[in-house]
Amino acid sequence: MEEIVNKVAKSGLVTINLEEIYPAFTRSTIDIKEWLWQGLALKEKDFRESLKGHPWENYRDHYVAVFCSVDAIIPHWAMMLIASKLQGISQRTFIGTPSEMEADIFRSLILSLNKEDYRDQRIVIKGCSDRPVPPSAYADLVSHLQPVAKSILFGEPCSTVPVFKR
Repeated sequence: MEEIVNKVAKSGLVTINLEEIYPAFTRSTIDIKEWLWQGLALKEKDFRESLKGHPWENYRDHYVAVFCSVDAIIPHWAMMLIASKLQGISQRTFIGTPSEMEADIFRSLILSLNKEDYRDQRIVIKGCSDRPVPPSAYADLVSHLQPVAKSILFGEPCSTVPVFKR
């Protein structure tokens, strides 16, 4: 009987699974449309009063996306007030849509990877995941590691698509 050899394990490929760096914090949203006067704009006095009664503690340790889902006039100070209320409560407050927040979270995580750990490596960026990984994260990862990588592939170690080769 011939011994089964795991060629993938011996290939020297370094696999990066973006799903593994996915932060487990709960995501929440705050849609400013709920505080709009006649669905058009914010009235400062009414807005400030509404913020006083809002259950901010519900966002404890959450990633919070603050946005407005309707086309309305939202002054910058409104976002600043909400961010101020979430200070010390949320894990992170992001001004933008939930999908923009996810892209930003991944971008931050990718930029925190030490490039030197991947110098002259053959890298496979795993393609399948059970968690939502924004498409921009894959491009961000390539941009971050391409200057130091020997090659970058996409997919599974047994079936890859070449992306970059030095």
